[in-house]
Amino acid sequence: MKWEEFIEACRQKEIGCSARQQEQFVRYAQLLQEWNEKMNLTAITEWEEVLEKHFYDSLVPFAGMPLNTVHLCDVGAGAGFPSLPLKIMNPQLKITILEPLNKRVVFLKEVCRELQLDNVECLNVRAEDYAKEHRESFDLVTARAVANLRMLAELCLPLVKKNGIFVAMKGAAGFEEQVQAEKATKILGAELERAEEVHLQDGSARVNLTYRKVRSTPPQYPRAYAKIKKNPL
Repeated sequence: MKWEEFIEACRQKEIGCSARQQEQFVRYAQLLQEWNEKMNLTAITEWEEVLEKHFYDSLVPFAGMPLNTVHLCDVGAGAGFPSLPLKIMNPQLKITILEPLNKRVVFLKEVCRELQLDNVECLNVRAEDYAKEHRESFDLVTARAVANLRMLAELCLPLVKKNGIFVAMKGAAGFEEQVQAEKATKILGAELERAEEVHLQDGSARVNLTYRKVRSTPPQYPRAYAKIKKNPL
């Protein structure tokens, strides 16, 4: 995806991109390339791929969603996706990033400093540990390419407020994972609100699953990660 195609694709999704925001995306891509030479942040570093597979891919599931007054939690953000592209496009968005690898947290803090992104908290903590004192604290929780949905739901849904939203950003197997996770999402208090498949220019598929938290999550969840992994819901 070339730069002009990125801007046009965003426009078609009714996502405007100001000159300042364009500058921030360019600098973000530069930082990603620079830091990736020192640490393994992402396998995708070529400019045109970063535009499509990181930036555009991060924005699509949230097109049309009012975010300026939202507190978002990004679980396992890696190099900052989808939360930091969303922050660039929605400056008033409040973000908490949970990332278990400290070296990535260092990178994320540097991106926020360079791009002058305020109200972003980057924490070196696991979601299941953070949930112990921050249950049902967030309007919106999202995770991109983190874990199978049966596990991911237990890590994320306890953090979502009642009537809040959980967006699971999955690959081509997303619909299959959604079916397999029906029991888990129901136990954890969520109902599927929307399932959308998006195709990128290379033909690869993305499946974005949007859940509404309709009931409080039972207090025994999330369990310790070892138990989640060994015996997913």
